[in-house]
Amino acid sequence: MLLTEKMKENIFSSSERDIIDYLFKERENIKEKTTKQISKETYTHPSTLIRIAKKLGYSGWVELKNSFLDEIEYLNSHFSSIDANYPFDERDNIMTVANKMALLNQKTISDTLSLLNYDELQRATNMLDKASHIKIFSVNHNLLICHDFKSKMNRIGKHVSLCTVDPLFEAVNSNSDTCAIVISYSGESKDTVGLLPFLKKKKVPIIALTSIGENTLSKFADCILRITTRERLYSKIGSFTTNNSICFLLDVLYAGVFSKDYKKNLEYKTQISRYFDRRKSSNEVMQEMKHDQA
Repeated sequence: MLLTEKMKENIFSSSERDIIDYLFKERENIKEKTTKQISKETYTHPSTLIRIAKKLGYSGWVELKNSFLDEIEYLNSHFSSIDANYPFDERDNIMTVANKMALLNQKTISDTLSLLNYDELQRATNMLDKASHIKIFSVNHNLLICHDFKSKMNRIGKHVSLCTVDPLFEAVNSNSDTCAIVISYSGESKDTVGLLPFLKKKKVPIIALTSIGENTLSKFADCILRITTRERLYSKIGSFTTNNSICFLLDVLYAGVFSKDYKKNLEYKTQISRYFDRRKSSNEVMQEMKHDQA
């Protein structure tokens, strides 16, 4: 759940609600304001701001304010010119649809990139690099788009399984040498979330790909990479931004693992591909260098 959604819940006193209404009204304007200034403008006591922070699960006002401002900035950025749920309409011709889909893809990548955190990405890359076996858990339609990641990783000698059959047994039959990638947009998918206690019990490191905000998956994860969070659950034309965001994050993870031992991985992949790939092309762009065909 987004912080801004939690702030609308009916768990606050009247004075606390006055402050929250003020925050939504002022939004970015609170950045430089102190608790004393805000309490004066809302006719409340500074301690009320601390109580609000505690109710929302934060250690103090500054942590809450920073999270609120970060979320507001994210929600206001990148998608002002296109609707992720309805990127085109019935009046658009096919080339207009194509152009709008291209814009949507560009916005999705920029949006996902803005959510990447260096420390989390580095941690995720290290977890995958050290793992002897990588298992991906998600609902079936998400697992379908993970096949390319599995193929890429297999080509540099990393064992990846898409847990489509008996995912519970896959979770139970894991250990600390396994790394789990768990994908859930909502972070609350019943079948996926149900696996998390078993993975934790087996001390399996968990990388979560999920939406911004707090959810069950993010609470269990050792490392969190955020999916662009612009779509409603089902009132939409398609899961365009969600799918593209997941694909981008998986490509980044693969590239991160590849770069850990760049020369070795490139040589290994090229040698294996040279042996098995017998394709030929008259297109000069596609042609391999002669020394690579030996």
